[in-house]
Amino acid sequence: MGTVALFPGSFDPFTAGHLNILKRALTMFDKVVVAIGVNQDKRGHFTTEQKVDIARQAVKDLKGVEVINYDGLTVDICRQMGIRHIVRGVRNMIDFETERSIADANRRLAPEIETIIIPTAQEFAHISSSAVRDLLSHKGDTSLFLPEGVILPEAK
Repeated sequence: MGTVALFPGSFDPFTAGHLNILKRALTMFDKVVVAIGVNQDKRGHFTTEQKVDIARQAVKDLKGVEVINYDGLTVDICRQMGIRHIVRGVRNMIDFETERSIADANRRLAPEIETIIIPTAQEFAHISSSAVRDLLSHKGDTSLFLPEGVILPEAK
């Protein structure tokens, strides 16, 4: 089967920056599983089903990508799927510190699972899911922030 990585996140929605990280992860891994986490304490803009659909639209032309949703700890889904690598993207040093803390906690919970942190390419560093949601709430044009061909559904 080759090497597999999990690319977890809330992906609310999946952006052009996420796609950049995914494509770069595919240069290191034979397969990358985009795993959309369900956080019961977080009220997302899109439903889990909508997030999965958006991500699938974004990756439809990529080989070696699977999109799933999960509920629970990221290390638990890695263990269930036999995955030993987690991919995370960062836009800046604030993101890096947050992701490093999460990676450290995951390493304590599951020392056999390694986290790979990939910095976003500079042209995508300004893109965030929250910026897309803000544009949506103000009826702005989100096309520059989303992967080509992605059509966002109406929010739940």
